[in-house]
Amino acid sequence: MAAKTTKDLKPGDKAPAFDCLDEKGQRHALKDYKGKTVILYFYPKDDTPGCTIQACDFRDNIAAFKAKGAVVLGVSPDSAASHQKFINKFGLNFPLLSDGDQAVCEAYGVWKKKSFMGKEYMGVERSTFVIGGDGKLLFMERGVTPKGHAAAMLEKA
Repeated sequence: MAAKTTKDLKPGDKAPAFDCLDEKGQRHALKDYKGKTVILYFYPKDDTPGCTIQACDFRDNIAAFKAKGAVVLGVSPDSAASHQKFINKFGLNFPLLSDGDQAVCEAYGVWKKKSFMGKEYMGVERSTFVIGGDGKLLFMERGVTPKGHAAAMLEKA
């Protein structure tokens, strides 16, 4: 039987495993969060307008996520050093994971062909996955609009 492709992912499926380093060089793996709800959000690039709005929205709602027993993890292809600058500049209060080889982005199906001003390139489709404490997908949203997104995800946590 062929492996499940990311396009087939749906709520109730086992979330793809991940194992990445954060801005401090600390390792984060899905298995480390057993029993907790994980808000795993993918974004294109540190310190860009939409990504900053989204990250600050999660920052401003982090206490409510923690109160529900949920953790927020941001993922992008940027380096740990870039993540640290982004965190410092905006006072972000949750880990940002570096997916430099895009393996996690590909596992979740968010590494896509994009176009800008007539040029095609590969990049991250802004997407969020809510993973239950049992490692199964509870909810996923692709093509996320940054403003107000954290509050919407809080309802799903």
